[in-house]
Amino acid sequence: MKLLIVDDEIIIRKGLSTVLNWSEIGIEVLTPAASAEEALNRIPIERPQIVFTDIRMGAMNGLELAAAIQEAWSYTEVIILTGYDEFTYAQQALRAGVSDYLLKSSRPDEIMRTAVKAKQRILSKWELLKQDHMQQSAFRSRLFEQLVVEGESDALVIQQAATIFKKLKCCTRLNVACIRPSGWEEYGLLLFAVSNMLYELLECEIWLSDGHLVVIISSLDAFQLALTRLMRKLKCSLYAAVGSSVSQLEQLHTSYKEAAYVLDFQPIFEPDQFVDYDQIKGRVGGRTVCSREEEGELAAILNSGGQIELRQWIHQMVQAQLSDEHVTPISLTAFLNSIIISGHRWLERMLHASRLDQVQLCKPPETFTELSEMMEESLFKSMSVIMETHRVEVVNDRFSYVQRSMNYIRSNLDQSLTLKQVARYVHLNPNHFSEVFKRETGLTYLEFVTRERMHRAVEILNESSIKISQVAKEVGYEDIKYFSQQFKKYMGKTPSEYRHKY
Repeated sequence: MKLLIVDDEIIIRKGLSTVLNWSEIGIEVLTPAASAEEALNRIPIERPQIVFTDIRMGAMNGLELAAAIQEAWSYTEVIILTGYDEFTYAQQALRAGVSDYLLKSSRPDEIMRTAVKAKQRILSKWELLKQDHMQQSAFRSRLFEQLVVEGESDALVIQQAATIFKKLKCCTRLNVACIRPSGWEEYGLLLFAVSNMLYELLECEIWLSDGHLVVIISSLDAFQLALTRLMRKLKCSLYAAVGSSVSQLEQLHTSYKEAAYVLDFQPIFEPDQFVDYDQIKGRVGGRTVCSREEEGELAAILNSGGQIELRQWIHQMVQAQLSDEHVTPISLTAFLNSIIISGHRWLERMLHASRLDQVQLCKPPETFTELSEMMEESLFKSMSVIMETHRVEVVNDRFSYVQRSMNYIRSNLDQSLTLKQVARYVHLNPNHFSEVFKRETGLTYLEFVTRERMHRAVEILNESSIKISQVAKEVGYEDIKYFSQQFKKYMGKTPSEYRHKY
């Protein structure tokens, strides 16, 4: 706490500031002032909380100084310290808002006690001010939440909002914006800094909601200019989602809902963009499922174990979705999840009927619940886990060449799969391979291939509406009639009958 001594007598100034042990009571003594005029010039800069002043000084006396201080800085304690023991002065001092009145002849301990009392009064004022501010802040925050976020249209709420948000009451055009900053390690500190600077730059009201700022603004141009200055000053990025303009306080909830919807689009846009509701309101959603061709591409990459190819493929897939003018957070999330599910489905096919612990395979895949700027990297990590699982469990020696051949067959069901071709893949003589394969699987090579093709055909029929001829091609049959015969032999129904029923 800081103390300023004001006296035109140098001996008094020097004696009071150096003889008494002010630091013992937690008070810092500023350089004394030689006049009331000097004190008034310095107080706005140095901000003392306690002022000791003489009465009789040059052009402006101590009582006039006390009155000026009380008018501009009402929480400052002014103590008159004079050589004149006159009741008239004491009365004038009280009228000027002086906290206490001491004679210069007072003992040092009296002066110190008076300073301690002044300090205690200031601390009490601060505590009351703090409590009052907290109560006002809580009331203001709750009112903002009721009016803007919850859409409360009660007449009392509207009346209170008009009183509290008086800056915005006369504005004919209002918008609600949601701001999510990025670029600092301390996110809470960044939110605080952005909020403070916005208050300085704009006529606005701000509320902190679930990790982002909700702002009521009265000028879009001023808002965009403020965001530019903020990003430059704080060296951060700001994604601003803005709802439509409204003219009444009770309409702010509509603008807020639109801004909150636009906020969900942040991973689709750049992190430092200004996006309003009109830019995205016509979006109907992009693709939600990867195609069979894309699923085949993914299977080939996962089977090859190429990390670079996997990363490139994922990048191409994600960027293609982001460039779709109709993509929405919901459609993009669904599409990314379809890739994850396709990868897990491929892995299960590769490990089907193997000696693996089936509990491990039944563990549900971790899918996207919400998008982020790191969605591409997250998708790559998910696919890398699948690729590594396949490499460890299938490629390593824990699996025999028969099991490796089974996985090769499952990965190439749309191709011509001769026994000789598969035997060459596992580096065995075809006759020896045929004998071992029958012994390990209980099926001849042809029976196993047919069974796998029928399993795959059932999956395709369950998951898509493509033509039966296309289903036949995807499981390695050029002759649709022969495919239908084999399918009916295996499933008891033709492909068309199966699709109609199931």
